[in-house]
Order: sequence, then C-alpha cells, then structure tokens
Amino acid sequence: MAKKPDLVVFDEDTQQYDAAIKPYGTSSSSPVIKPLNTATWRNDGVDRVNKQFKSKFDELKKEYEAMMEQFEYNDLIYNAKFNFEPILGEVYYLYNDKKEEPFLSIIQPDQCNFNYLGSFRLNSQKMWEKI
Repeated sequence: MAKKPDLVVFDEDTQQYDAAIKPYGTSSSSPVIKPLNTATWRNDGVDRVNKQFKSKFDELKKEYEAMMEQFEYNDLIYNAKFNFEPILGEVYYLYNDKKEEPFLSIIQPDQCNFNYLGSFRLNSQKMWEKI
C-alpha cells in the first residue's frame, strides 16, 4: 500500500480517512497547538511539597530533640547515686553533691542546700520523666 502524504489523515488500522473525528486540527489552517506553560503550576507544586517536607522535618526534629533530652535525663539518673529502690509514680529530686556528682533523693529542694538539678517521676516503663 502506498504511503499517503502528511497532510492526508488516514488511519492504517481502520483503512478510513478520519480527519473529521480527531480531537485536534489536522489542516494547515487549523489553530496552532501551543504547549501549556506548566512552570507556574510546577513551581507551586514544588513550593507546597517543600513546605510539607520542611514541616514534617521540623516535627521529627522536635520529637528527636525531646527524645534525646529524655535519654540524657534517664542516663544521668540511672548513673546517679541512690541507696533506695525508687517506687513507680513517686517524685524524686536530682542533685549534685559537693564533688559535682549526681545523686537522687526524696528530700525536696526547699529542705536542703544541694545543687538542685530537677524533679523526676519514674513511670511504669521505668523511664524517668522530668516534672
């Protein structure tokens, strides 16, 4: 079968001329098909996605910092000196002694002269929570 010229719209599969049913102009006098400028849409999408990622990153960073603070307190308390078995749910006080070594006590800060570091409660997972 002979090849048709470019300006003739012929469907090889159906063996029909189908210029009239195409969703676009097929003659040289048809309106020009111009590609859309998607740069604005793309830039808007990139900005929105970047804001979402930054928001999630900031959220995760905040969670990480809180977890590291909790880890540091737990590490400090579990390595501190104490001569009793802490009871779950009770409040204890962390101090530095004269040698700047941490110790845990049941004595409240207004009842002693040690360097007060903070008040903590032991939760059911055996983690110390700063209060």
